Amino acid sequence: MAQNRLLLVRHKAPLRDTHLNSGAKVTQFPVTAIGGAIFATDRPYDFRLLFPSAVRALSATNKYLFRYKWHFLGGVLFVALSTLLAIFPAQIVRYAFDLVSEGIGLYHLFAGTAAQSEVYSLFGRNVLLYGTLIIVLALLRGVFLFFMRQTLIVMSRHVENDQKNEIYQHYQSLPLAFYRRHSTGDLMSRISEDVGRVRMYIGPALMYFMQLVILFVLIVPLMLMVNVKLTLYTLLPLPVLSVSIFYVNTLIERKSDEIQRSLASMTTFVQEAFSGIRVLKSFVREEDSHRQFAIASEHYKDKSLSLNFVNSLFFPLILFLVGLSTIVTVWLGGQEVIRGTITTGSIAEFLIYVNLLTWPVTALGWTSSLVQRAEASQARINEFLDQKTDIVSRENVQQEIQGDIVFDNVSFTYPDTGIQALRNVSFRIRPGQTLAVIGNTGSGKSTVAVLLCRLFDVSEGAIKIDGVDVRDYALTSLREQIGYVPQDVFLFSDSIRNNINFGLDTADEARMLQAAKDANVYDNIMRFPEGFDTKVGERGITLSGGQKQRVSIARALVKEPKILILDDSLSAVDTNTENAILGALQRIMHNRTSLIISHRVSSVKLADEILVLDDGRIVQHGTHEALMQEEAGLYRALYERQLQSEDVA
Repeated sequence: MAQNRLLLVRHKAPLRDTHLNSGAKVTQFPVTAIGGAIFATDRPYDFRLLFPSAVRALSATNKYLFRYKWHFLGGVLFVALSTLLAIFPAQIVRYAFDLVSEGIGLYHLFAGTAAQSEVYSLFGRNVLLYGTLIIVLALLRGVFLFFMRQTLIVMSRHVENDQKNEIYQHYQSLPLAFYRRHSTGDLMSRISEDVGRVRMYIGPALMYFMQLVILFVLIVPLMLMVNVKLTLYTLLPLPVLSVSIFYVNTLIERKSDEIQRSLASMTTFVQEAFSGIRVLKSFVREEDSHRQFAIASEHYKDKSLSLNFVNSLFFPLILFLVGLSTIVTVWLGGQEVIRGTITTGSIAEFLIYVNLLTWPVTALGWTSSLVQRAEASQARINEFLDQKTDIVSRENVQQEIQGDIVFDNVSFTYPDTGIQALRNVSFRIRPGQTLAVIGNTGSGKSTVAVLLCRLFDVSEGAIKIDGVDVRDYALTSLREQIGYVPQDVFLFSDSIRNNINFGLDTADEARMLQAAKDANVYDNIMRFPEGFDTKVGERGITLSGGQKQRVSIARALVKEPKILILDDSLSAVDTNTENAILGALQRIMHNRTSLIISHRVSSVKLADEILVLDDGRIVQHGTHEALMQEEAGLYRALYERQLQSEDVA
């Protein structure tokens, strides 16, 4: 029996030596040459060419990789361990196949002897051992694959979250001119879609690329050690697979982008149609609108079917090229087995290696495309992040404002349009005084408000509050002490309570109720079933125009600001409501510097002084009574024109 066991061991040893000596030595294998054959090409899927071109934009993500370096390093470790545990079973399978072949031969060799049962028992124990090892290694690999994704993919999610927060915070720091130049859709695209593409680079692209590199570094030398010729022929279809996947994936992405644009166009059309449904119905254009929608929907359907056709080619292409590698392995491997250079176990080992390399090589084309898209997206993100606001404090002055406002020869030209809104405007508002600004549309009234809040900086001249240039105040200190009701009323899709308390760090119920009463909106709110907890809907759609304006006024009053600015904030209310609000505001504006901007004379006649603007210049300045005495003045003309309009109404 000892001789039989020795024979079994001695019979296996030469085979193992043959495997080790049948190909090039590992130490002599030109790894860089293989790397050059696979990667160093002039094709667009070349990672060594992709990364230098992308590094200019994607280098901005390096700080995140450093921030989560332990996630990254742990991910690299788990990728390596999971790859090793995928390779070991292939070698065990080779030994198992060879054991089966040799065991069958020995079993028949000792037929009719007592040793036959011993050979059978030894054969069974070895097969069980190999099977158990394969199962254990598979379980361990599953554990390390789990941790691989829990480190690299989780890291990419952390980076995505950090990048979105950074972009959003940066958006808020940019001046108003930035938002006049860029659409909301563009801003949303960069903080959502573009960040998502960068995440795909940091997570899946890096993970699968590292997996591919480690697999090639470990598997190709092992394959060459078995048989060089078989290795080269087996790997031959894989670069073709990678290139094919890259071009098919590029085609899929292009068609996907076309579908997204088509869907965006159709969505915009539907949104506009439903938003303007009253106009649509009043002009009886339902049929025409449906016809236009049908055309847009048909275009979307055609694009979707075209993408579906390309997707249908994707997996058959992969299966064909993988099957080609399998056929080559079996065909050439069978010839080598006949010649006695390798065993059937080596063919099984090769098939496992080919299957291990198939997905990473397939993913190479996909990840190359991910890197390209991430580079383009990060470049778009960097474009915004590189924009710096010029609205910064020069001295960071923080002090309580008394309200002495001086405009000293202020001129302003909007940077995005080049329109000059103000020309050498000079005036003063003393503490506790109320100044009204009136004029025709486009005369520059609202520009006075945005400059005082320092949403823009003056082009020439200076604005001073309490003798300090507004450019020297800390922005937060300045704006916290100003209550601003803009001309374009905006309410958040939230409750009335939260909209009024928006400017407060800590809500104060008593101040909120008083602000609502002063804005003459308290009774309206209390008539709602849910009172102050009523949801106002998107942009305050559930409220009337006058109610939205009064809630906006209450939002400014609840801050108890040192300076109150009302920019045409009573245009949507009737005369009686306007008088009631003005009566309440008289008490509020007492001992508080106030600026009332309006195109209606009725809103400004109670002010201490009135400025009349025309084409960016001050053409009149005085009290209501004094300005009415100037028969040829613009103020009296505006007053008489509005008086006639009210009489007609």
